[in-house]
Amino acid sequence: MRFIRLELARTDEFPEGSHNHGYELTAPVDAQGRLDVKKWRQGRGRSTVRRFWQGEDDEFGDLIKTRDGWAFSYAPGEEDDEAIYRLESHVFAEGSYFSVTEHDGKTRPFKVVSSTLIK
Repeated sequence: MRFIRLELARTDEFPEGSHNHGYELTAPVDAQGRLDVKKWRQGRGRSTVRRFWQGEDDEFGDLIKTRDGWAFSYAPGEEDDEAIYRLESHVFAEGSYFSVTEHDGKTRPFKVVSSTLIK
């Protein structure tokens, strides 16, 4: 399992990105740095996420597999799910980028700022 921190990358609203907006997640990662889907299935419920957004309460949820891909989910049902674009093909390495479609329907870029092995 790895502890991964994603922070908002450069956007029109935040031209320098933002350390105060992002996600922290725990997830199984393979030797190539990609999501280990087999281990995720075996430990379902152990892949968690915390969404932090300045000026809002933190949200806590899970990394889930949907029929369309992967998402962060904070409550039962699809209404609050935040889709992660092509998660399985991304490498959880510092400096890599992910796109997340958030609650407001906007897709924003996030940068991996740390990925630490959990013992």
